[in-house]
Parts: sequence; structure tokens; C-alpha cells
Amino acid sequence: MERLQKIIARAGICSRREAEKIILAGRVTVDGKIIRELGAKADYNQKICVDGKLLTFSAEKIYLLLNKPRGYVSTVKDERGRKTVLELLGENFSERVYPVGRLDLNSEGLLILTNDGDLTNALIHPRYEVAKTYRAKISGDVTEEKLDKLRAGIELDDGLTAPAEVYLLDKDLVEITIHEGRNRQVRRMFAAIGCDVKRLRRIKFAGLTLDGLKVGKFRALTAEEISRLKGELS
Repeated sequence: MERLQKIIARAGICSRREAEKIILAGRVTVDGKIIRELGAKADYNQKICVDGKLLTFSAEKIYLLLNKPRGYVSTVKDERGRKTVLELLGENFSERVYPVGRLDLNSEGLLILTNDGDLTNALIHPRYEVAKTYRAKISGDVTEEKLDKLRAGIELDDGLTAPAEVYLLDKDLVEITIHEGRNRQVRRMFAAIGCDVKRLRRIKFAGLTLDGLKVGKFRALTAEEISRLKGELS
């Protein structure tokens, strides 16, 4: 028997943190019974469903790298009918994969998609401090003094951020590396120093880059990349 959120994550649906939200929302059933308790346990022989769909546990793990364009949400489905990143995989792609973390609607760049729930959970867990690098086009008065506040850690409404690596590349172009994954964190960090992010692109995540991958396209990770990715988390 294992905790239900761990089983859901292992199925590749989402991270354990997101699985907890799904359980609390009453979207999970075990053998036909709605489960809302985070401490609930189940085994893999039981009929576990999320939103009425039976969980399956694929033997083959899939790891994709996507160059996300603006105008797509990083979810499997969207209640508001917006385009999701899964649509970029095409109608002929039938495997179930899920985004690792999120890039908001107007953000673009590197996104990992996988059905490996354990890897997803590790990549977004704060204790591993996985590096994420962004290029941000900024409006407002950008100065080194302001950027120093981000380098030191800045207070947001959900607490103090960890120190960021920040480089001013041009008068309105900044490269920033963070090791956390709070909601819209980069945009909120710049807002806290009086700057507005006009364009945000993730260029690196956990050592992976977008080299050679066009916007809107995806590819499978190589065996070497997968090994290196897992090695960063060991």
C-alpha cells in the first residue's frame, strides 16, 4: 500500500504536490469511491481514476524536450478552452505525457514533458535546487543596484526568494537563474524592483538547452541527456 498522491505521481499524471490538490478537489476515486483525504492509501491492483479516467502505469518511460511558444498553457487540459502544450505534439502522438512544472501562457521556451512521475517530482522539489535560466525583456529602469536585490534574495508575498544569478545583457535584457519554482516567480521578482517583464523565455533547465530546436517543436531526450538529468538529482 502506498499513499494515493505517490501512486498518481508515479502514473505520470503530475507531481505529488499537484496530486494532493487533485485529491482535495474530489477528482480521485478508488474502486468507485471518491477520496479526499491526503493520508489515504491504495495499491496498484485497485481501480484508481482521476477525473473518471483509469490510471495506467506504462513500462516505457518517455522524455521529451519542447520549445514552447507563447499562447499555450502548460497543462493537460484547460477549463477555459485555451490551447495546451500537448496540442503541439500532434494528433499522431498517442502516449500520455505531462509537463514538468509550468510556463505561463505568455512565457515561452524550454519545457520537459514525461510520464515519469518520480522524475517530475524530483525536478520540481525544492531540496534538489534544480537550476532554471531565463532571458527576460524588461521595461522600466533596470540598474545593477536593483538587480543586486534579486541577487541577495527579495521579499515576495509568499516569502523571501533564494539568491538568484542575474546578468544585465543589454539595457532592457536580463538573464536570470533561479533554483525555485514558485508561481510566476520571475515576473514577480522583477515587479518587486519596479520593472515589468515584457517577454520571458526559459533557455535552460536542469542542464538542458534548446540548441537546434525551433519554436513549437519537440524532440525526445537522448539516453545521455536522461542519464545526466537523473544524475543531477542523485
